[in-house]
Amino acid sequence: MKEVYVLATEQPVPPTLDALRAAFATDEVEFVPHEGDWGFTVRADGSEVKVVLKPLSDGRPRVPQELFSGSPEAFARVEKAQACYAFLLEPGGAQPTLPVFEALWTVRTLMEQAPGVLVDLTAFKLHEPEDVVEITELDFDIRDHVHLHAIELAEGDTPLWVHSHGMEKFGARDVEIFHLGEGDLLAAESFLHELCTDLAFAQGPALRAEVSTSEGQSFTLVPSEEARANLLGVPLDAFDGHEGLFLTVVSPLGRHNTAELLSTYRERFAKEPAEQTQAMHEEAQALLPAFLARFQRKGLMEPLTFLVRAPFETHPEGEVVVENLWLEAVARDEGSVVGRLVDGAVHTTEWRKGAHVEVEEKQINALAIAREGRALNESELRALLTAERPM
Repeated sequence: MKEVYVLATEQPVPPTLDALRAAFATDEVEFVPHEGDWGFTVRADGSEVKVVLKPLSDGRPRVPQELFSGSPEAFARVEKAQACYAFLLEPGGAQPTLPVFEALWTVRTLMEQAPGVLVDLTAFKLHEPEDVVEITELDFDIRDHVHLHAIELAEGDTPLWVHSHGMEKFGARDVEIFHLGEGDLLAAESFLHELCTDLAFAQGPALRAEVSTSEGQSFTLVPSEEARANLLGVPLDAFDGHEGLFLTVVSPLGRHNTAELLSTYRERFAKEPAEQTQAMHEEAQALLPAFLARFQRKGLMEPLTFLVRAPFETHPEGEVVVENLWLEAVARDEGSVVGRLVDGAVHTTEWRKGAHVEVEEKQINALAIAREGRALNESELRALLTAERPM
């Protein structure tokens, strides 16, 4: 079994095993206390999570801020920890995400008895209790489980090596891509997150086989011990501290030229012209009364999905960035729409996919309706909204 998480808590005395037995008392979970030392094992859905109290002689987990991501408060709480609990699991299997989520549910239950900060040892991330609650309740977001790291390896316009940390908890190799420029980073992040998600669900591409992205571009995955042999101008000590085995993204011909691969991903981050946003906002506001009226008349069995778009603030690296996000409307409440985010924010995980949010009606800048999963075009949408208007 592999130690994947550590819970650092300022509570020096561990909860009693009887209290934990009651907390884990469900039909889906088997709670097994360890004999001798404090600790227990949780078995569920064919997976097993082992929890042990780490000896004080081991000290607190080292969480240097240049490597780990987390809030200043989380770093401070780790430094004040009086006890640490290790969570061990067997990575991989037919459903690699299953043992990871069983471990996180185990963490969440223990956190209710011993509040603290969760240290992801594989992804170099710190998670506070509210983070763990969101991760376990909302839709899967690979960004909660991996960390992308960019290192400058050489001089020139494309000196960056971008690679992941955290995939080993899913029983997979981390991934890497070379020869990127600063302008490629967002596109590379989007592509690598998509690739890591497939690998986490054991649906990744076969090695050395030409495959296509969701955007239609082709690439090949090659073990790093093979792919790095073709790297030119990279010093031998460049990979110090990164001696583990990776999967390297290369072109179908085995080259480290990925400009074409990332071209369509760059389009996702093209800034929408302000004039277009303003025009869409005006059109959405004009249609909104009919849209909301039709939403409230929606029949229980009607295969219609009502979607609205609104601006949300995110704060990557302390900066304020406004992202337009789509949400599926679920209720209306006095001048606002309550809905479920269809996609999470691009730059951070502040707004996670699946989260329930509320937006003011005056902020809505785009509308859409889907029937059985297919988005209606503009004429179909207008026809639907006007079909039941009284004559």
